[in-house]
Amino acid sequence: MTDTGGQGPAAGVTGRPERILLADDDAAVRALLRTLMIGEGYAVTEAPNGRAALAALAEHGPFDLLVLDVRMPGRDGLEVTRRVRADPTTALTPVILVTGGGALEDKIAGLDAGATDFLTKPFEAPELLARVRAALRMKAAIDRLESTQGVLVALANAVEAKDPSTEHHCDRLGGLAMTLGRLARLDAEAVEAIGYGAALHDIGKIGVAETILRKPARLTDAEWAEIRRHPEIGARIVRPLRLGAIVAPVVRGHHERWDGHGYPDGLRHEQIPIGARIVALVDAFDAMTHERPYREGMPIDAALAELAREAGRQFDPALAALFIEHCAAFGAPDEAAAAGAFARGLVGAAVR
Repeated sequence: MTDTGGQGPAAGVTGRPERILLADDDAAVRALLRTLMIGEGYAVTEAPNGRAALAALAEHGPFDLLVLDVRMPGRDGLEVTRRVRADPTTALTPVILVTGGGALEDKIAGLDAGATDFLTKPFEAPELLARVRAALRMKAAIDRLESTQGVLVALANAVEAKDPSTEHHCDRLGGLAMTLGRLARLDAEAVEAIGYGAALHDIGKIGVAETILRKPARLTDAEWAEIRRHPEIGARIVRPLRLGAIVAPVVRGHHERWDGHGYPDGLRHEQIPIGARIVALVDAFDAMTHERPYREGMPIDAALAELAREAGRQFDPALAALFIEHCAAFGAPDEAAAAGAFARGLVGAAVR
């Protein structure tokens, strides 16, 4: 296994040279690929077979791009690709498979394994470098989006930290919302978006004065008007997310009511996005069952009874019934399990 680096313009979002893992059992092909890539300024790590490539990933990763020969002795490029896609830490890394003679069966198998692109031997240098640049642009875009999501989650935690009484509220909400989304038979992408929407639902409070958020006395009408702006602010903040188009309506609509008396848009019934309806319900349940400075938390049974009373007024009656039925059948939601479910959901999001 060989590590070589080049001088040149190639640099990722971190500012360092972009790192490429090159695996091919043909030393002459490896030498040609290495020379071309180093000439473009990429840092190259070589491996003579699939087993060595997996070892390089474990010992020297992460890499920005993998270029793998399909047919290698032992573990071939297809098996390496499958293992890369199965590992959450490498699942989004682009993979270019190098195939001999443009064999259709290799390309079909490569697509099934999760390859990003293909290069057919014999290849021309301009084509190779164009495919490498395209794959690295995609990786840089994914990195920027994932970085944005991380910053927004940190911001949500910062908002939560302003009020110690709501500690871990966002984590609990993420788990509860994803659980209810699955019970409602929503698809995986919608469940993921609802988990993010729940975790980020109050992020708009970053734009609300802390004196209002911490005020122990009754709020004035002007202060209430300020607080009620936070769903709109939050929706604008989360729009750049990878799933922003479906996360933003969850954040904007989590204070809407089934009867149309909520805010900011006064939506009613199915006009309210289902993710927002789910977050509104579990947000209320969590708030009722946890202590606040001005009151004690309700017993679980009393909170579920309140959800039942408000079904058809504040809450979607079908979702309320589903949530109450689930709690009756399986016991009250466990906080640790809920937070764990949310964490697993975010890990799963990175794989898809």
